[in-house]
Amino acid sequence: MELFAPPVERLIEEFAKLPGIGQKTAQRLAFHVLDLPKEDAERFADAIREAKAKTFTCRRCQNLTDSEICPICSDKTRNQKVICVVAEPRDVIAFERTKEYKGLYHVLHGTLSPMGHVGPDDIRIRELVKRVAEEETEEVILATNPDTEGEATAMYISRLLQPFGIKITRLAYGIPVGGHLEFVDEVTLTRALEGRKEL
Repeated sequence: MELFAPPVERLIEEFAKLPGIGQKTAQRLAFHVLDLPKEDAERFADAIREAKAKTFTCRRCQNLTDSEICPICSDKTRNQKVICVVAEPRDVIAFERTKEYKGLYHVLHGTLSPMGHVGPDDIRIRELVKRVAEEETEEVILATNPDTEGEATAMYISRLLQPFGIKITRLAYGIPVGGHLEFVDEVTLTRALEGRKEL
């Protein structure tokens, strides 16, 4: 027996398909949308349609954009010889917020995951190798997450790029600012030791 009218049930089901959204949150979002004035609800629906229709991947770095080449790749003031490889478009935003990185990016749109049936052909590794082969790349920074999939992806890419004779680096991982040593796990502490640098 359906608890709500079929259109409401369908709306809840669609919200529940979003990552990190459980049934209760889906219901809350659905009722929020239903409470919106008609114009606001239509603007929301139009924003989804427009984003889906007008957003695609940059021909060069695979980041999301509304043009053939994204603004970062088009920016000639950036270091064109350094590529930071990230798993998802949201990782680019995280780096850009630091205002420290001035190179280019390559977005994989995922990581290798044998358990999830995600292999090298399912993410944008081929495009990265082609870029390195065709451009004057001097360094590739592997900035995938320090989890099993991220590590496996970084190792795989590292082996693929080795023949190009370029510098291949991995982000240093360690103790977060404000963290306490007694609460840090052994793997993180080991990484922090390995990634230590001279002051």
